[in-house]
Amino acid sequence: MPGHDRKKRVNKRGKSGEDLAVKYLETHGYRVLDRNYTTDIGEVDIFVTDEKTLVAVEVKSRLSLEYGTPVEAVGHEKVKKISQITSQYIKKYRLFGVPVRFDVVEVYLQDRTVNHIVNAFDSFLHY
Repeated sequence: MPGHDRKKRVNKRGKSGEDLAVKYLETHGYRVLDRNYTTDIGEVDIFVTDEKTLVAVEVKSRLSLEYGTPVEAVGHEKVKKISQITSQYIKKYRLFGVPVRFDVVEVYLQDRTVNHIVNAFDSFLHY
């Protein structure tokens, strides 16, 4: 099947990037609540907390900057989906009133470095 091998490589790269992101977040005081939280809308890579704030984390991994920085791959539609999924998460776990933040963790696989962008985007949530 054309593209099948590429998709497997991309999925493996994404999992590797998420693993690095989780290690980074945990060593910086965050507690992982969920990984790959999926609804009918889509998926949020990681939900973490610093015990005060619920943080929805989008992980973007890259081998090079050939196609731009990882955070540049988080477009308007992705932001909208992450916001909607986070709203579902809040309702499911009854986290009403808990501050929410949206971060992006860029993972550079070549040298295994991580760039944590706090408050990378605003929510589309309307209560």
